[in-house]
Amino acid sequence: QVQLVESGGGLVQAGGSLRLSCAASGSIFSINDMGWYRQAPGKQRELVAAISRGGSTNYGDSVKGRFTISRDNAKNTVYLQMNNLKPEDTAVYYCHATHVVTGRSYWGQGTQVTVSS
Repeated sequence: QVQLVESGGGLVQAGGSLRLSCAASGSIFSINDMGWYRQAPGKQRELVAAISRGGSTNYGDSVKGRFTISRDNAKNTVYLQMNNLKPEDTAVYYCHATHVVTGRSYWGQGTQVTVSS
């Protein structure tokens, strides 16, 4: 089993920055990709950014150039640096990880990010 705990959400004005962190515990050696998804009210959950164990990254189109994902394998932690935040970035942000063999998904409980205009 893998447990994911997010931190760093909050309220920020448009144009501001936030940094999210997600710490993994449990069967950490079974983790392959890690990343962030978000879900706004009335919308489907969408990919924000993902990073492989080797450091390859993938971003959703709406955040490219503004968000940066990084990973510290020694600390079993993934980070999401969010700059130039917009009101449309308001959502619950979920940490995600996949099992290296089965591809099973693990999810954190989510952290709220609210961007005021």
